[in-house]
Order: sequence, then structure tokens, then C-alpha cells
Amino acid sequence: MNKNVNFNFGAKLSRRTLLRGAGVSLALPLLDAMTPAFAAAKNAGSAKRFVGMSLALGLHGPNLVPEGTGRDYKPSKYLKSLQDIRDEFTVISGSSHPGVTGGHTAEGSIFSACPNARGATTRNTISLDQLMAKHYGHETRFPSLVLNTNSQTSPSYTENGAMIPAENNAVKLFTKLFVNDSPAEQERQAELLRQGRSVMDVVGAEAKMLQRQVGKGDKDKLDAWFTSVRELEQRIAANEEWTHRPKPKVDMKAPTKIPRDNEVAVEKIYLDIVHMALATDSTRFVTLHVTGNSVNGLEGVDESYHSLSHHGLDDEKLRQLSIVEQGVINEWGDFLRRLKEDQMLDETMVVLTSNLGNASSHDNKNMPVLFAGGGFRHGQHLAFDQKNNYPLPNLYLSALHRLGRQDEQFATSTGEMDGLTV
Repeated sequence: MNKNVNFNFGAKLSRRTLLRGAGVSLALPLLDAMTPAFAAAKNAGSAKRFVGMSLALGLHGPNLVPEGTGRDYKPSKYLKSLQDIRDEFTVISGSSHPGVTGGHTAEGSIFSACPNARGATTRNTISLDQLMAKHYGHETRFPSLVLNTNSQTSPSYTENGAMIPAENNAVKLFTKLFVNDSPAEQERQAELLRQGRSVMDVVGAEAKMLQRQVGKGDKDKLDAWFTSVRELEQRIAANEEWTHRPKPKVDMKAPTKIPRDNEVAVEKIYLDIVHMALATDSTRFVTLHVTGNSVNGLEGVDESYHSLSHHGLDDEKLRQLSIVEQGVINEWGDFLRRLKEDQMLDETMVVLTSNLGNASSHDNKNMPVLFAGGGFRHGQHLAFDQKNNYPLPNLYLSALHRLGRQDEQFATSTGEMDGLTV
């Protein structure tokens, strides 16, 4: 051991404690001396799934945010239908993503919390779901599901800041999850995976040659790149194994007709499929972005969803908007009930949110947030400052720790979210 390395075993060690010697830095594993810094993560529970549902057009705050705080809050108009599962979720008000502006353009930051500026071309960072999938997604056939009720846009982003196109066809989604491919199709998919790996082998050989010609700084970058390539190869190998395994058989019937005039009904179809995907352990990490604009199929509604979101406090628009948004809330609640009935809710973190706190004015502050499951302390209203918002990325850091991660920070988080644990 390097004689210059001194230890004080009576002191608490930080998460960043490293062994340094001969130019080598080695991160320590989790040690008892690192508590209490890791106490919350170490004893966090057994959450292993995450479902993030995001709404492109927000939720009307006065109908969502309840009166009172803590466990004695009075349910708002939208929350009255959820009182039978009141103890399974937390209402969070007065929170948002620091540095995120731009109205609708902030959709890309819903789950990444990456700061941006109106009109700026800021590169995004990895979203919460994809960070989870990167470390734990290999355990299931599909590392993650990225879904959209209407288009291919998504709030799911890779480490390189690239948006992952969403699956927006519920029929195709069901087929991908639960309908076995023919032997010929299985072999075609396996061959594509093998070709992908051989391409990386060629690129890797060229990169190793390049490594001998560059300076130390670039060598370090290449080492990091090789590590990411090896991780990708492992995921490809895992996917190749799944190619020949039969898909789970389910009692659920495949959707045949998508009611494009009723976005709430489309949401239900997707949530039904997501529930079955989780129940069969086909995936553990899901985002569902609700973007459909047509809601004329709902009784009492004759305008588009987007038009209603720009209500300007008009009574008739608000009346119709409340029909749509109550439907959205109700379907989310039914999804929670099914998870609870299947005894999966304590192991599944479920968040409902939007980048828009006030869709009528394109305001990104005071984001609507309902957070359920995961074994957290629920049944409460966490009311933060409406003017000086609390950082919502703190919730995301709490979710990562509950999953077993030991990250010190996620995006602009300042710590775990206050009030979620005893």
C-alpha cells in the first residue's frame, strides 16, 4: 500500500473517498464508515421499477393542488376520486426544475431536469428513466419502454443528449411485448444484433490503433469510450439471448381500434399495456408522454385539448378542461389500483407530472406532481414555496437512491426530497 495514503478510521468517509497511489485512483466500495451519508440509500427498501407519465399540456393548478399541508390536507377537485388510495401517493406543489424555461420547448427536460433558456440550443442530459435502465435494464427483455400516445417525441434522453423516439402505436407495442416472432424473424433479429457487434469490433480495433498515437488526455477519453462499448456489447449479447426466448402469454386482448377522438381512452390503453409489461417483468422502466390533442369523444367536450389548455380563465373552457383532466387523473389512479392489487406498487415508483405548471401562460414553474409507490411515506401534501420553488430534481435523486443507486446528485438536485421518508 502507498505509504503516503493515511486513513482515519474514526472519521466518516464521504461518497467520493478514493484510494490514490502511483497515479491511480480507485473508488472505494460502500463501507460502514461512509454512513450516515449512505444510510438512506442502504436501508431504502426494495423499489425496482419506475413509471414516469408526463402530460404535454399540464394540469390546472387550482383543481389539482389541495388545501392544507401534510397528512391532513383537504382533497382538491381532481383528487376526490383518489381518496380510496390516498395513502399510496403524495401530492407535491411548489416545485420545478431550476433553470428550465421555454414553455412547450421544456418538454425535453421533464425527466432530465437539464437547465435551458428560451430560444437556446442546449444539449440535453440523460433522463431519469434511461439512467435507471442503463444500470438495471439488462435484467429484462426490454431495458426500457419509451411511449407516446400520439407522436414519436419523448422526454427520454440518452447520455449523449439524444432523444429516444417513442413508440406511438399501441397495437405494435402489444405485439412487441406479447406476440412471439416467427423462427425466421427471430433469426433475422439475432443476425442484426450479431452484425451490430461485429461493427463495434472493427471500430474498436481502429480505436486501439489510434490510442497509441494520442496524448494522455485523449487516451483517458478513449478508455472511457471502450468501457461504454463493452457495456453496450454486454447489453447486445443479453438482447440476443432474449431473441430466442418465448414471450409471456397474457389474458389481455390486443387493442384493435384506437379511439383517436378521446385522448383519455388512449391513455387507458397504454397504461393497461404498461401494467401487463410490468406484471410479466418484460421491462421495469417506462415513460409515457401524453400528447394527443383530440378529446371530442369525451361527453361534454367540443374543443381541442390544446385550445382548452389556453383557457384564459374562461369558465366554459375550464369546465371542459376539467372533464379531460379529471379523466387523465382517474386513469392514473386506476393504474395505481391495479399495481396495488398485484402487490407491485411498493416496488414501483410512479410519477405523474408535466413541464407546464400553467399551460395557459406557458409557465414552467409550479409543475404538477403526483408521486406514488416505491415504499415511500405517502398520504400527504408536500407544499413548497409557490414563488421560490423547491428543486424537483431532488425527487429524482430520492428515486435513484430508493432503487439502490448511490448518486450524490441528479441534474440540479441539492439532496433528497424533504418529507418523503420518516
